[in-house]
Amino acid sequence: MSTIASGRAARRQTMRRIRPRRNPAVPILLVVAAGAAGVLWMWWDNTANIAGTEAQVLNAGRITGILAGYLIALVVILMARVPALERRVGSDRIARWHAMSGRYTICLLTAHVVLTMYAYAMQANTGFLAQTIDSVNTLPDLGKATIGTGLLILIGFLSMGFIRRRIGYDTWYHIHLLTYAGVFLTFWHQLSLGTEYAEGSVGRTVWYGLYGAATVLVVWYRVMMPIRLNLRHKMRVEAVVEESPGVVSVLITGKRLHRMGAEAGQFFRWRFLAPGMRFSSHPYSLSAAPRPGLLRITVKANGDHSSALRHLEPGTRVWAEGPYGAMTASRRSRGKVLLVAGGVGITPMRALFETLPGAPGDITLLYRANSTQDLALWDELSVIAEERGARLMYAVNSPDGERPDISAETLGRRIPDIDRHDVFMCGPAGFAESTYDALRGAGVPARRIHHESFEF
Repeated sequence: MSTIASGRAARRQTMRRIRPRRNPAVPILLVVAAGAAGVLWMWWDNTANIAGTEAQVLNAGRITGILAGYLIALVVILMARVPALERRVGSDRIARWHAMSGRYTICLLTAHVVLTMYAYAMQANTGFLAQTIDSVNTLPDLGKATIGTGLLILIGFLSMGFIRRRIGYDTWYHIHLLTYAGVFLTFWHQLSLGTEYAEGSVGRTVWYGLYGAATVLVVWYRVMMPIRLNLRHKMRVEAVVEESPGVVSVLITGKRLHRMGAEAGQFFRWRFLAPGMRFSSHPYSLSAAPRPGLLRITVKANGDHSSALRHLEPGTRVWAEGPYGAMTASRRSRGKVLLVAGGVGITPMRALFETLPGAPGDITLLYRANSTQDLALWDELSVIAEERGARLMYAVNSPDGERPDISAETLGRRIPDIDRHDVFMCGPAGFAESTYDALRGAGVPARRIHHESFEF
């Protein structure tokens, strides 16, 4: 079992970072809505007449097309992993926005193709399919756009929940990278055929600026920043330690790791340069506060990548991207804090349990596991609790397999002033949902329940 001593220095660093912030989602969504309104104004400003059925159908196709083009740029920006968004909004919320934007984009793209080709067919007095084939063969850049649209629709289809759950994470991840090819192929026909983007127009300048900004963000944050981070810190595996059945900790050394800007509660996307793992990048939370020369992650074997971690050899090179995540001390708004962990969700909670400043009795950790043998890092948690005067509780199944009662009534009895706590929570989706309902029933406002999921 690995042991990392609790550090007062980490708590002092955390205290300097506690700056409760307002939820940034509303201003961001207002900016997005303003951009959509500007796109519609571009259409209106370049439309002389919409009288007649053909003109109405064609302009409906133009509207859906330019809105799809706008959303495609936003989808790429949301893929860029911009730290300001990841840390303030949260990686899980960004992922949900990305997925939602992608669905809207596919719907708008489909509507754009159908409406535009139908309008062309009416104008040429020919069939829909014949007109579509003719347009693809004759109009500039439409052949490339057809391939790009097909790629985007394929990716959208494979991202549907019932299909996504049947595809391995690595397969889905690498297929998803084809989004960039789809975006590139669909971009040029917008300039060639869209009247809003005529040579020398404001719309053309805006479109170059929008897509140029998206490209710069992706290149900088997904390529250049990781290269810079890894060349600077030169991380390697120091040791792999079994914590409990199926759970291991990976200790990672490097240069000046405390200057990476990571906070308790955050995670990195880790790539281990070992045979069979070089092309896999997975998100794992820090299970201890960063030390000057040491980081630690604790992982449960739930798939090929996580199961392979136990076989890592000391000295293996590590490639990391991050830090990401918004479930940090900056979300705290009350003096008292309850940390709730389910299973391997203990990893970010252990780091927060160590670093969140508080007087004796202010910090409480509730750890849910199937059995006492599954309470990973329990010895460390006990030491931290004793040192800090914090409360440490666990809830495990009974010998006959009955699940413990984690209800609003039970939480209220065990923590009488729970409605005056901030709550940080991490665990499997089902556990998180039921615990959230129990917390709300116990009187904890939704704005004080902080949860971040890797279910994306």
